[in-house]
This record gives sequence, C-alpha cells and structure tokens, in this order.
Amino acid sequence: MPLQRRKPLEERIAERQARRPPLREGKDFEHGPAKFLFIFLIVFVVVLHFIGLAVLMVLDM
Repeated sequence: MPLQRRKPLEERIAERQARRPPLREGKDFEHGPAKFLFIFLIVFVVVLHFIGLAVLMVLDM
C-alpha cells in the first residue's frame, strides 16, 4: 500500500482560499478575534492615557 503524500502547504492554502466567499464591501476584518483584539488595544491605550492624565493632575505637574 503506497503512502499518500500531502499537497504542499501553498496548494492547500490556495484551495482553502478559493472555497471562501469574497469579502463584502466595507468589511475590514475577516477574522473576528482580530477585530476584538484591535478594539481592545485601542480602548486599553485610551484608558491608560486617561489614568496617566489623572495621576499627573493629582501630583500637580
């Protein structure tokens, strides 16, 4: 019984992408967790800036 060889990674990725539907107009993130992480990081940076501002105001600098 001969061994079955897997297709190269590039071919498997190309086939998987060919089966996917095209992205809808205006859709920036095709991956849900990437969208969540992006929004979380933006909110985190804004909150840290407000905390830093509050600390500086308390210290009267």
